[in-house]
Amino acid sequence: METVIIEEYNDEWPFIYQEEKRKIEEVMTDKAIAIEHIGSTSLQGLGAKPIIDFMVGVNELKEVEAFIEPLAKIGYEHVYHNKFPNRRFFRRGQWRAGTHHLHIYVYGSEEWKNNILFRDYLRAHPEMLKQYNQLKKELAEKYHHDRVAYTNAKHPFILDVIQKAKLSEENNHR
Repeated sequence: METVIIEEYNDEWPFIYQEEKRKIEEVMTDKAIAIEHIGSTSLQGLGAKPIIDFMVGVNELKEVEAFIEPLAKIGYEHVYHNKFPNRRFFRRGQWRAGTHHLHIYVYGSEEWKNNILFRDYLRAHPEMLKQYNQLKKELAEKYHHDRVAYTNAKHPFILDVIQKAKLSEENNHR
């Protein structure tokens, strides 16, 4: 089983993301509509597993096929997940010990928007960020040797934040 270890926020994470973003831009050139730092390492002050998560938005997922080999050359292994048909996933680092996770979505899709909503809502609401930090620590202790259970246990909180973000967005547009 994988051990869940939550590290304190590291000021280097945004710089590591920027470095990877440049590499991905060089490989995907004009096919990458946008690249965003997501996940816990994108939230200043939030503890996290030390994995840089980021996503690339493309026009169509079938475009990704052309990048499997070029991404492999810079250390990103394509990992097929049939549970996530609307995403293409690449890992950098060893299996079950990745250091970078690249998620590719159709730009503007529901999955794309939800990742942005979650990140931006927590950036704008420090109390929710603190709650999430506390929850992650508690769950990491409870599910120390089961990363899948840890991830699943966070899911209701994440869905709640996304719902709050959508309501907030709707209220701002009225």
